[in-house]
Amino acid sequence: MGVMAESMVAYAQPLLDETDGSPAQVQNALTLAQLCWNLALLPELGSDDSLSEMRKALKMDEDEFEGFRRDIILPMIQRHHEMFPGLAPIGSMDESGGLPVPRTRPATASRAGKFPGTGRNEPCPCNSGKKYKRCCGR
Repeated sequence: MGVMAESMVAYAQPLLDETDGSPAQVQNALTLAQLCWNLALLPELGSDDSLSEMRKALKMDEDEFEGFRRDIILPMIQRHHEMFPGLAPIGSMDESGGLPVPRTRPATASRAGKFPGTGRNEPCPCNSGKKYKRCCGR
């Protein structure tokens, strides 16, 4: 089993412990664990919206769903945060509370111009880490 699968099974263990071991119940426990995993990765507002939609899909009344949310969903989300503290919610805000931090590639060195006398296959003098022919020599 791969690392991700092992992590998911470890995460789902409390739900798996509640099953009788039948394939259908194990599958339901793993599906619920995956749902909770995904909810844990959403920003708080997004998870609230998703939970609201889930209640409609499960056809539970408010009291029934609140018990399900309190006893299963929220503890599993908390378990996710404890087991995987490095996984920030999708669209996490930057430290100033502004817009989500985009994932960008590191900036490359400026290509100011040609460097006479540099061989095509030598490292580029601009310190980009590329060969001259693939960088400033173009």
